[in-house]
Amino acid sequence: MKVNLRNPTRTIEVEGPMSIVALLRRLDLNRESVLVIRDGTLVPGDALLEDNAEVEIRPVISGGST
Repeated sequence: MKVNLRNPTRTIEVEGPMSIVALLRRLDLNRESVLVIRDGTLVPGDALLEDNAEVEIRPVISGGST
């Protein structure tokens, strides 16, 4: 599967199928600190990604009002 990572921007290939949780564990990323997006939609952690999937992983950015 194709994984597009942000900050820094890079693309890697990972062999699937694999769950979101397993993918993030393999990439050493904390589930609470990133968003996983497929086809413009957030993907739940228990979703299974097929070998031909393409996902984007973005860091969570929080802010607040002043």
